[in-house]
Amino acid sequence: MPLQYRPPIVVRPTQKHTATVIMLHGLGDTGDGWASIGSDFAPALPHVKFIFPHAPNRPITINMGMRMPGWYDISSLDDIDQREDAEGLRESKRYVESLVAAEAEAGVPSERVVVAGFSQGGAVALMMLRSGHKLAGVEAGAISPANAETPILQCHGDADAVVNYSFGVNTYNALKEMGANVELKTYRGMGHSAVPSELAAVQAFLAKVLPPA
Repeated sequence: MPLQYRPPIVVRPTQKHTATVIMLHGLGDTGDGWASIGSDFAPALPHVKFIFPHAPNRPITINMGMRMPGWYDISSLDDIDQREDAEGLRESKRYVESLVAAEAEAGVPSERVVVAGFSQGGAVALMMLRSGHKLAGVEAGAISPANAETPILQCHGDADAVVNYSFGVNTYNALKEMGANVELKTYRGMGHSAVPSELAAVQAFLAKVLPPA
């Protein structure tokens, strides 16, 4: 049975639309869980449209096969070498690429689009570095030539008990070895969540890579 995607939540810009942010939620969440940041960021980014997609429901192995919103299946949170759901990742990447393409058709080129994500959504955002669409930035594989210089902001709490901080450091180091333009911000004592200082850093990153046009 094909996966079903609900229409995303959209927070429209208060001024002329010249840039877009696509924000991907984590496992078991929906776009509703992050939609408030669209309104919170609007005063500083009045030209930006925010899109908050909803992952489709799918069986999640680590949760005893229960169906829940997820961008791909997860078998383990402890074993970084555990076989990943490659097809699920590719399917989610294709879906996000369709959102980027729709923005281009509406007059906002991919160079003015940032793909951001929390937790599982962040993994999909990083997958977009393989896309042929040149992006303005990625917040959260091989990097396509189109995104060789795309700015990447990676945020991680060193007290994260769900996605171990060492995984974030390993990802950062791997991206640096690929020559990626990546910055890792570490938040002392932060668990698997977002704190005001992190959201402020994300807003500043968006303002830098998506200036008014």
